[in-house]
Amino acid sequence: MTNGHLDIIGRASRLYDEVVAAVLINPRKAGLFTVEERIELLTEVTASYGNVRVDTFTGLLVDYCKANDIPVVVKGLRAVSDFDYELQQAQMNHGLAGVETLFMATNPLFSFLSSSLIKEVAKYGGDVSAHVPEAVRRRLVERLSTQT
Repeated sequence: MTNGHLDIIGRASRLYDEVVAAVLINPRKAGLFTVEERIELLTEVTASYGNVRVDTFTGLLVDYCKANDIPVVVKGLRAVSDFDYELQQAQMNHGLAGVETLFMATNPLFSFLSSSLIKEVAKYGGDVSAHVPEAVRRRLVERLSTQT
């Protein structure tokens, strides 16, 4: 979770009565944090919004949306390259389940951020405190220090 993610969640929380930050459970992908740890961190850093709920899902996002009566997916776009991929997904999601996609332009302060870039910088001792919430920075540094 970067400050870019948090910015999109916060802005969406001002537009909708409830925002669900859904974490994909993908058993084929081993992340730096477990699903449970990701949920814990996401819950902690979004707690101040009051109308953000954290949940998990497996399979297709549109199936999760349909099952939970969620009509809109909010996506942050950092660059034109993001748009090409996300537009295809949005069109497929609409075709499969009628789920709409709202694209939000990322705040320029966060347009270069990606989770993989943050992990790479932190791995080599770089200061990522301006780019992630403090709780995430703390856990990231802690996790990476045990892997060396």
